[in-house]
Amino acid sequence: MRMLHTMLRVGNLERSISFYQEVLGMKLLRRSDFPEGRFTLAFVGYGDEADHTVLELTHNWDTESYELGNGYGHIAIEVEDAYAACDMARAKGGKVTREAGPMKHGTTVIAFIEDPDGYKIEFIQKGSR
Repeated sequence: MRMLHTMLRVGNLERSISFYQEVLGMKLLRRSDFPEGRFTLAFVGYGDEADHTVLELTHNWDTESYELGNGYGHIAIEVEDAYAACDMARAKGGKVTREAGPMKHGTTVIAFIEDPDGYKIEFIQKGSR
């Protein structure tokens, strides 16, 4: 068994694809429209789905936003330098919600940013765990 993808519902697909490509450097791997169901699926990630876990961005054509609820946590991405990753995300229009630094009660260097729909993304600095 292996993990294939995580699905996020997004209100504006073009805005979300742009964020994941331009701010986080992912590639659009595939996109499919389902007119009968009035939704579109777009898969983004850092590598081919055959070898990597990816994100499925689901856009229901008649829904502009979602309540995230209180059960969702975050997506974690390993980065070489969390401080530089925050600077890069901010420079490209990303919203930093927790600046890079050691986690509370630990030494792992982390930071958080937010995607256009409010989903949290954690940067974890490589080698700091």
